Amino acid sequence: MATRHQARRAVVGLLYAYDLGNDGIVKFRDEILEDDKIRNRQREFSYRLFDGTIANLSMIDEEVEKHLESWDYSKVGKVEKAILRLGTYEIMIENTERAVVINEAVELAKELADDKAPQFINGVLDAVGKEPRTTDGESGKKES
Repeated sequence: MATRHQARRAVVGLLYAYDLGNDGIVKFRDEILEDDKIRNRQREFSYRLFDGTIANLSMIDEEVEKHLESWDYSKVGKVEKAILRLGTYEIMIENTERAVVINEAVELAKELADDKAPQFINGVLDAVGKEPRTTDGESGKKES
């Protein structure tokens, strides 16, 4: 059985493909998730993360861009961008505990991105997580 970390890793791959212009990736997500042995509850979790991130992409990108400081968002690597988008979605919309999201994102960056990415992603998501949330009216956090 796949873990949530493996599900998130697959979602990063889907987001990466989407960002490369493969907006038809949705048609193949079942096959991709099956190849990664992501099934049942973890597959539903993956769908929710992917679909939610895509549905809120403009707001997510705006939020990430706000916290980049001296970075130009268009120059951020595609893998790093996929990780940042997923993490921002989980913090802002899913209300997943910030520490859980940052830890997962840093681990994904260590696995998938360059050496400087974990620190970069940690800083951006930490800043995103410190923003007050009013999008859904919920104040409680839930762990993942």
